Amino acid sequence: MKKHMVLCVAALSFSLNAQEITNKEGSNYKFEKIAHLDATPVESQGRAGTCWSFSALSFFESELIRKGNKNPQLLSEMYIVRKAYEAKADKYIRMDGKINFSQGGAFHDIPYVINNYGILPADVYKGIPEGMKSYNHSEMFAVLNGAVQGVKKQAGSTKSGISTKLWKQAINGILDTYIGEDIQEFEMDGKKYTPKTYAEKIGLNMDDYISLTSFTNHPMNSKCMLAIQDNWSWGTSYNVSLDDLYNASVEALKNGYTLAWGADVSEKGFSFSNGLGINPEDQSTIKIKGRDNRNFSDGGAERSSNAFLTPVKEKVITAEYRQKGYDNKTTTDDHGMHIVGLYKDQDGTNYFLVKNSWGTGNYPEGYLYVSESYFKWKTINIYLHKDAVSKGLSKKLGL
Repeated sequence: MKKHMVLCVAALSFSLNAQEITNKEGSNYKFEKIAHLDATPVESQGRAGTCWSFSALSFFESELIRKGNKNPQLLSEMYIVRKAYEAKADKYIRMDGKINFSQGGAFHDIPYVINNYGILPADVYKGIPEGMKSYNHSEMFAVLNGAVQGVKKQAGSTKSGISTKLWKQAINGILDTYIGEDIQEFEMDGKKYTPKTYAEKIGLNMDDYISLTSFTNHPMNSKCMLAIQDNWSWGTSYNVSLDDLYNASVEALKNGYTLAWGADVSEKGFSFSNGLGINPEDQSTIKIKGRDNRNFSDGGAERSSNAFLTPVKEKVITAEYRQKGYDNKTTTDDHGMHIVGLYKDQDGTNYFLVKNSWGTGNYPEGYLYVSESYFKWKTINIYLHKDAVSKGLSKKLGL
C-alpha cells in the first residue's frame, strides 16, 4: 500500500509540474505553479454522499505528510461515516426529528468521531460489503432512514417511551450489514490497537484545527454556527471578511498547509470533466447536458463551452454578491474537497488546485483548477490548521 502511494504522488507531481500544465487535452489554459503540496492518492466515493469524510481525511493525511510522515497509512472514511451515523441517529431522535438526518456531514464531524471513538486505517476497515466494487449507500440509507423514522414515530405515539438500547442495537445491525461490524481492537505490526490508541499513535491533535467562513449575517471575527443542513453536530466556524478568507487560503498554501474546502458545485462553471471551476461573466456560453447527481458524488452533468478551453473574463465577487447567493439558497453546502495547491494562468489569474473524490477519470487525474472568482463566490467554509492562519488574522480571532 505504501509503495503504491509513493508512486501515485510522484506521478501526480510529475504531471502537474510538466512544462505545460493545463486542464484538459486541447485546452489553451496554461497554468504555472505557485505552490503544490503532497497528497495521498485520489479515491472515489462512488454513489455515496460522503464527500465530507473523503475530503477531510485526505486533508488529515496531508497533515501527517506535513508533520514528517512521508508514507502515512490511509485512514478509513467509512469508520468515520459509521460512527457519525450512530451519533446522527441519536441526535435526530432526541430532537424529535427537527434536525437533518442524511448522508451528508461536515468537516468538524471528523474531530468529533476521532475525539470520541478514535480512527482506523483504511485497510483495517474498508466499509464495503463483500462482492461490491464501489461504494453505494442508496439502499443502506433507505433502510437506515426507514428505521430511524419508525423509532421517531413510535416515540411520538406512546407514553411508555422507547427502548433506547434496543433501537440503537437495530441501527447498529443495519450499519454492521452495509458498512461492516464495529471494530474494537485490531493488530498491526505485531501490536494491538483500539481505534482510540491508533488515533493517539498517528499523533494529530484535533484541537489544532479550525473552520473559517465569510457571511455578513454573522458578526465579523467571531464564532458562528453555519445554518446549513449538514451541520447536524452544530459545529462552529470563525466568520471573517471575504478578503481575509481568500488571503488566508492563499497564504496557508504558500506556507505549506493544505485545506479542506466546502463549496457549492452546482453552478455551470464547475466542471469536473473539464478540470475547471470558473465563473464567467457570460454564463450563457456554457451548455449543460444531463443533470448532476443528487449527492454530487460523481462528475455530474456534461458541460461544454469555449470558456473551458480559453480563459475568459470572470465576475468580480463582492461580499454583498456572495451573501445574496447564501440568502436566496442558490449557494448551498453541496460538496467537500481538498485544496492542495495554488497556480496562476497566463493572464495572472489565481487558481486553487483541488483534489476531488470522484475518481481519476478526468484529464488532471482526479483534480481540477478552481478560479479565484469561483472560490470567493461559492465557498461555504475552509478547514485548516490554526498555525496556517496569519498572525494578523489570528490576533483578530483571538486564537
